Amino acid sequence: MESSIQATKQRFGIIGNSPTLNRAIEKAIQVSPTDISVLVTGESGVGKESIPKIIHQLSHRKHNKYIAVNCGAIPEGTIDSELFGHEKGAFTGATAARNGYFEVADGGTIFLDEVGELPLTTQVRLLRVLENGEFIKVGSSKVQKTNVRIVAATNVNMFEAIKKEKFREDLYYRLSTVEINLPPLRERQEDIHLLFRKFASDFALKYKMPTIKLSDDAILNLIKYRWSGNIRQLRNVAEQVSVLEQNRAISADTLRGYLPTGSNLPAVIKTTKSESDFSSEREILYKVLFDMKADLNDLKKLTMELMKKGNAKDVQEDNQGLIEKIYGDNDDEETLEDLQVLAIPQKTETTKSYTAETNDKYHFAEEIEEEETLSLHDKELELIKKSLERHSGKRKLAAEELGISERTLYRKIKQFDL
Repeated sequence: MESSIQATKQRFGIIGNSPTLNRAIEKAIQVSPTDISVLVTGESGVGKESIPKIIHQLSHRKHNKYIAVNCGAIPEGTIDSELFGHEKGAFTGATAARNGYFEVADGGTIFLDEVGELPLTTQVRLLRVLENGEFIKVGSSKVQKTNVRIVAATNVNMFEAIKKEKFREDLYYRLSTVEINLPPLRERQEDIHLLFRKFASDFALKYKMPTIKLSDDAILNLIKYRWSGNIRQLRNVAEQVSVLEQNRAISADTLRGYLPTGSNLPAVIKTTKSESDFSSEREILYKVLFDMKADLNDLKKLTMELMKKGNAKDVQEDNQGLIEKIYGDNDDEETLEDLQVLAIPQKTETTKSYTAETNDKYHFAEEIEEEETLSLHDKELELIKKSLERHSGKRKLAAEELGISERTLYRKIKQFDL
């Protein structure tokens, strides 16, 4: 098997001797003669597209079609037509019938890259193909048969997608009869320098210039870097250095100029939430509003007691717990003074001046309410801005995060002139 793995790596231009990489290639070789569905997983940029090529070329389907489809690059409205075809007049612009990839690749292999991006309606159609090889063209009622081998790939956490109901669980288990995971580059440290030398040599030939060489310190920096973009990022760095540097001996300082700055340490993500933990600013705002509403209800109850009894001392004695809840740990004198302010004045000669004083206090309260209203308005505006920034301006995702409809979000964007 070892010789078969090395021969496969040479044939398909795969560089590296990492045990995890060798295991992935070994699994690809073992499943190739069968028609088992395969799911290739791994981070973006690790080279997942190499595995379906190995599987197809080592299978009995190698003389038939091999079609690679990037599911994330096809608009949601046309992906069914691309995969399954359509009849003439099936939708606006369908001036002629069209064969889909599953019909064209009959007898061959289809590679569905970024399969986690498929719409739910398309997932239902794909599940039917996996179960019995049947599909229906868009705009047709005729059931057609196809004999294709499906290899899918994704960088999405499929269990999270299933939990969020963005991917069908039954489809996941049909696709992942065999799952092949490609490790990220940071887990293949022994391969990083090998890959860099290969890329440097390729670019030297391409641009007709001497090959760059790294100093020992530069090699150490190269190996210790996190490489979040994996092999794709490493290749880009090798190309930049090859083209831009006049001196072909690359020092550690020179190399660091081409590596994005920032922490190379992995982020610690808390997966469980405590009862008092809030996942967004919106939840914090709602908690504040709910607490304010509870305090207001308590104040209403206390005010009603004062109106009925008209005696602050009696009300204070009967509602001691409620007063402490509203005013906190104030001493008795302060609490009594607060209750005197809320007490209903009797109709005496001093009523006029007392009423004026009370009105002043209510005027003060109205100002506070106005400021709070403005702060809530500003908070809503801030939440919308942050949500749009997090989702790169995609209103649908921002609306889902904010818990409002996309139409409502659009109105607010127009209202706030965002």
